[in-house]
Amino acid sequence: MSNLSATQRLEIIREKTRPTVNDYIPVIFHHFTELHGDRRFGDDAAIIGGIATLNSVPVTVIAQVKGRNLDENKKSNFSMPHPEGYRKALRLAKQAEKFHRPVICLVDTPGAFCGIDAEKRGQGEAIAENIAEFMTLKTPVISVVLGEGGSGGALALAVCDELAMLENALYSVISPRGFASILWKDPSREKEAAELMKITAEDLVGFGVCDKIIAEPAGGAHNDMRLTADNISEYLMDAVTRLSAIDTDTLLNKRYDKFRRIGVFSE
Repeated sequence: MSNLSATQRLEIIREKTRPTVNDYIPVIFHHFTELHGDRRFGDDAAIIGGIATLNSVPVTVIAQVKGRNLDENKKSNFSMPHPEGYRKALRLAKQAEKFHRPVICLVDTPGAFCGIDAEKRGQGEAIAENIAEFMTLKTPVISVVLGEGGSGGALALAVCDELAMLENALYSVISPRGFASILWKDPSREKEAAELMKITAEDLVGFGVCDKIIAEPAGGAHNDMRLTADNISEYLMDAVTRLSAIDTDTLLNKRYDKFRRIGVFSE
């Protein structure tokens, strides 16, 4: 593992050529069939979801979509989902539960969209419902943070049995820019905030939040997307095999215990 600072990792994950889910899904999965809509309001391009196979095992894939250029980012709302995106994700997760397909979530968002329309349609409620429902989902759930994992927008797809992070990914209760804006009233201090927040993969393994660090090539995933995809695929195949062998009651108890341990401290 590299010894890069949080600031250096922040620059890497914002590299315009960094691979996105649109690069990874065709390489890691086969027979991916996208499913649309939340059956309440509409479809949200910030979250893509569907059914696929992973090494011949049927799985449900739910992923947050980042763009590489302005047009792609406008289409996916800069990877900031609306409530209908989270409700689509939950619909697909409940469908996976029905057929006992493992759920694989690929997280890459600076946070959920906080516009007026999103609030009118129940953004907070949608995120809260996902957190509650994923906690009791009776099928294995695996989440991988690919780049940015910001705030409740990421947590809505990261209540899982195992959380993995790419080596340079960051995962936090709020984005560094948001942290700096609130604490110092100065968003330009986001790099300083990133160093204080302890949000690297290594930090989060130490806190018991992250279970696995997935290696990236030197300089970041954009330097060898295929190698990074192979590393993600290897981890996912191992995790799906291990978690699928656990009976449902034990799986749910372990998931509950995992999140109860986060934040525990002694004096």
